[in-house]
Amino acid sequence: MMRRVAIALLLLSMTLSAAPAQEPAKPPESVTVTGLKDVPPQVIDRFIDSYAAPTYLLDKMSRWEDGICPVVAGLRPSAVSFILERVKENAARVGAPVNGRANCRTNIEIIFTTTPQGLLDTVRRKYDGLLGYHSSSAQADKLAVVKRDIQAWYTTATKDIAGRVKVDNARSIGLGDANELAAALEFGGNSKLSHLGDGRRSVLYNVIVAINPDKLADREIGGLADYISVVALSQLTSLDRCQSLPSIINMLVPNCAAGADAMTPSDLAFLRGLYRMRADSTLRMQKDFIAYEMRRELSGN
Repeated sequence: MMRRVAIALLLLSMTLSAAPAQEPAKPPESVTVTGLKDVPPQVIDRFIDSYAAPTYLLDKMSRWEDGICPVVAGLRPSAVSFILERVKENAARVGAPVNGRANCRTNIEIIFTTTPQGLLDTVRRKYDGLLGYHSSSAQADKLAVVKRDIQAWYTTATKDIAGRVKVDNARSIGLGDANELAAALEFGGNSKLSHLGDGRRSVLYNVIVAINPDKLADREIGGLADYISVVALSQLTSLDRCQSLPSIINMLVPNCAAGADAMTPSDLAFLRGLYRMRADSTLRMQKDFIAYEMRRELSGN
């Protein structure tokens, strides 16, 4: 079962690291981030369009509804504790749920390894459901390729109005078509619940974040923790594009003038909008609501 793989992934991270992970630089004593004024609406719209990755099944944005329960492996205990606390603090800042129980089900694995492709090869072989939605072996192979120094893999699920949850996995249901899969789930009963939403929503079920410390030795641990927070709390469509608004995601985009070494007002406003939106509404309505929230927050209203 996928809910049992957290311990296995931790063991994998320790086994697959060919050398001890080099510690990122310590964070500065303080980070000051100022707000943005008079951001053109079209700039915010482009930012959201380049951030929001709809799920394959429902074509809606996913977010955490169960409290996040992260683990970190591959660093010294002091760095592990720092990143864990930073991710939880950032989640609380944007309104994402945090599971405070000591024995909570791990649902975010943050793994520092000098051999990330080896880690993903093992995930592909043993836990391919954690790679993300795919309906063929070829798609799974493509998903398992490590392309970035920090990369995330998302397992999403569909939740109906009664709170029933099924992981989005075409292979286990035997379907490769999204419409057939939606019908097979038998969710929601009345899909025309209202003009605002159909009662079905996409939720994050598990996220793996693999980080190659050899490529990031010059980065401060605070910035890395913020970057990890953003990719762990939201499923992003692009990490390689230089965003028009200042963003921590720009930190690893070459020659990007809007880079940052901490979460920015743009990042915080986007995530707060994500966690305030109506999760069962259409993708267009979700984006419009986030845009409204971002304009309001960035203008200081």
